[in-house]
Amino acid sequence: MIRVQVRHNEPLEAALRRFKRQCNYAGIFRLAKKAKFYEKPSETRRRESRERARNIARQIRKANQAKFGRRKPRRITTNVKSENEAADKSVDDVKVDEVMTGVDIRSAVAQQASSTSNES
Repeated sequence: MIRVQVRHNEPLEAALRRFKRQCNYAGIFRLAKKAKFYEKPSETRRRESRERARNIARQIRKANQAKFGRRKPRRITTNVKSENEAADKSVDDVKVDEVMTGVDIRSAVAQQASSTSNES
């Protein structure tokens, strides 16, 4: 049974907020909503199966966040003009289309330019 005592000089609204928070934590509202209508056993199994799948997906997502960090590496597709390439070649746009994780864009452009010059 949930009980909240109003403290000395405490507004009634604050005590009601504490009561509501304790009810939410105990799951009383969820139980009342669930018991409002009859749920067939097949619907119960389906609902619990969906809840299990959702919990497993959440655990996998949290494990990946802990393993790889909070954010995914950004995929950068930009048009970059390097000073060296502009002087050596009249290359207007160099497309960098790879996942950049802490790599300087200019070094990636230089590598791409050297690989294209080696192919020629």
